Amino acid sequence: MFALRRFEPGEVVETAPVLVLRCDFSDIPELLKTYVFDWEHLTGVPRSHALALGYGGMYNHANPSNLRYEGDARGAVMRYIAVRRIDVGEELTINYSGEGGHHEAETDDWFERHDVVLIKD
Repeated sequence: MFALRRFEPGEVVETAPVLVLRCDFSDIPELLKTYVFDWEHLTGVPRSHALALGYGGMYNHANPSNLRYEGDARGAVMRYIAVRRIDVGEELTINYSGEGGHHEAETDDWFERHDVVLIKD
């Protein structure tokens, strides 16, 4: 995902609808586990995970990233918000390891914790 225009800090880049899955993480099919967000942690809705629609499930990882995200349980949406100026053509990223949608994390271990093997060029 790449920016087609410039975004300023605090600007909402996307508001993506979500499908909320009301179950334990262990009950989610393996193929979906790397796409869901911890909805309970983001919104307080117990035993829930969210699958972001739109472009929400397609942002690559960076630490730090140029977007943060927040969940909105009432609207059943995820908002992706610029944390710094993003120029035209720049890749839009979120931090998979960022606690609660934060754009920075001290540890960068999301891939290891989820047994995801990175594809190297």
